[in-house]
Amino acid sequence: MSKLRKLRQGGFLFLTLDDAPTRNALTPDMVQELQAAIEAAAGDATLRAVVLRGANGFFCAGGSMVDFQKGQQSAASTGETDPIAANNRRFGDFMIALTRLPRVLVAVVEGAAIGGGFGLACAADIVLARRDAKFALSETTLGLVPAQIAAFVVARIGQARARRLALSGERIDAIEAARIGLVDFVSEDTTALEARLLAVLQGIARCAPGANAATKVLLQECAEVELGPILDRAAQAFARQMRSEGAEGVAAFRDKRDAVWVEKIECLPGGQT
Repeated sequence: MSKLRKLRQGGFLFLTLDDAPTRNALTPDMVQELQAAIEAAAGDATLRAVVLRGANGFFCAGGSMVDFQKGQQSAASTGETDPIAANNRRFGDFMIALTRLPRVLVAVVEGAAIGGGFGLACAADIVLARRDAKFALSETTLGLVPAQIAAFVVARIGQARARRLALSGERIDAIEAARIGLVDFVSEDTTALEARLLAVLQGIARCAPGANAATKVLLQECAEVELGPILDRAAQAFARQMRSEGAEGVAAFRDKRDAVWVEKIECLPGGQT
């Protein structure tokens, strides 16, 4: 059964992540379906925009904990590519394809956009969110690194803000996400969110598709960095963490307990709480 709903309306393609048990996590099946849809959209010159959103009250919970645990069993043979790193790096190729999609990419965030879900939002050209949406780079709380999304997060919100969120695991709301440049429009409720989405799509509909595609390429070249080597090193870092602290972090998440490195701090020096 497909975990990605697709609906075409004129020059607009609506993609909805729909996997309630995982909170629309980026399982291998979900990523494969998304990649196929994005590749098809990239080759369809009649498309103006792709709208990416989530069902079941969530945008995307990020990576799949079940698949992370399965991956930990993959041994790395001497002289061969680490299978964890290789799998992680493949997601980087998807992120490159997503951010370079020659159609306008609009992300609509309702509920939580966590980890890889945060990364999906950063790859979009325009991001809308309902006021009660939540965002977090949670990888370090699992003993992992935001390997394949880090470059896209920095490109979207800047290094200083990326450091703040990635190194603290802080969860922010849509208002704060808008303040730091992650979200473009915040709507109070679903009705207002749908109205804002319609207005955004009406604006895109007034733009020439070819001009938009060429403009995306131009804007990306203005801030282009060589992503391949960065994502290669990120994949190796992810694999190292998955085989060390990540094993404990993922297990703690699934067992609903604190990881062994969690330290309780209830007051500051001098007794301030």
